[in-house]
Amino acid sequence: MARMDVKQFIKDNFKHFNASALVDAADGWVEHLKKGGKMFLAMAGALSTAEIGITLGEMIRKNKIHAISSTGANLEEDIFNLIAHKKYKKIPHYRQLTPTEELDLKKAHLNRVTDTCIPEAEAIRRLEDKLFPVWKKAEEKKECRFPYEFIYEIIKSGALKEHYEIDPRDSWVVAACEKNLPIFTPGWEDSTLANGLIAEIRSGQFKDSNFIKSGLDQMNFLIDWYLENTKNSSIGFFQIGGGIAGDFPICVVPLIRQDLKEGCRLWGYFCQISDSTTSYGSYSGAVPNEKITWEKLGVETPKFVIESDASIVAPLIFQYVLDA
Repeated sequence: MARMDVKQFIKDNFKHFNASALVDAADGWVEHLKKGGKMFLAMAGALSTAEIGITLGEMIRKNKIHAISSTGANLEEDIFNLIAHKKYKKIPHYRQLTPTEELDLKKAHLNRVTDTCIPEAEAIRRLEDKLFPVWKKAEEKKECRFPYEFIYEIIKSGALKEHYEIDPRDSWVVAACEKNLPIFTPGWEDSTLANGLIAEIRSGQFKDSNFIKSGLDQMNFLIDWYLENTKNSSIGFFQIGGGIAGDFPICVVPLIRQDLKEGCRLWGYFCQISDSTTSYGSYSGAVPNEKITWEKLGVETPKFVIESDASIVAPLIFQYVLDA
């Protein structure tokens, strides 16, 4: 029997409930791009450790995504996986781990993310060894850049190539670097690399963190990026999970319209993959229509919510869009 492609399988089988919402959202994305629109991706959670780069990298290369807002963890963990994948440890029985077994992982310098452990020496310290000198050089030259720009520098320099343990095509950060996509990392301070930087500052290795642009700098840059990229097209907003990765970038529209009192387009498409509960007062779980009141979306904006597991849903949508 001939192999059925992913899009056709989804069309034939995903008929109702969250499955139907997935199809509608994917079709909406395809239609948005066909009209000349662009797509902004907001990504929370631990999707990089879930190896989202396998499909996300191709989405970026095929011009289906044009900018990304990511947690600092997702930015760095994609590179951790790139340079240390073979040293990762899978823990299928993670729900049954005892506190003592968790301590054993800690003593082995294995940092657990659900069912996957990131090896400290081969991933975190290896990247720090390449990144800290680049930061030091920027400090000495009194340069100031965004976190992702330093990552792009070491990728472009080839400094990490000897450590690649997966096909770099499966790294979404490498793909974004090739396309020179902006990666916004609001709250970057809570990432492993940022924690390491603060430790280095306190130990006297760096004077301060003035060579890293702040969240306010990122918002200011996002205003310029949004205005430039909506001159001739609409930008959609595809959100994986909740939290700051999504909350930060989506508010650029009311900032421009209400605070700057300048005209700009509303977001032209919205979809969120979420498992948050609206009734708990969660903004991450709010239905899209609530965003109309904040002047982020319009009445006619295509809006979709898929209440499901992003590690399952996101790759399916990405492949659907790629197959379209």
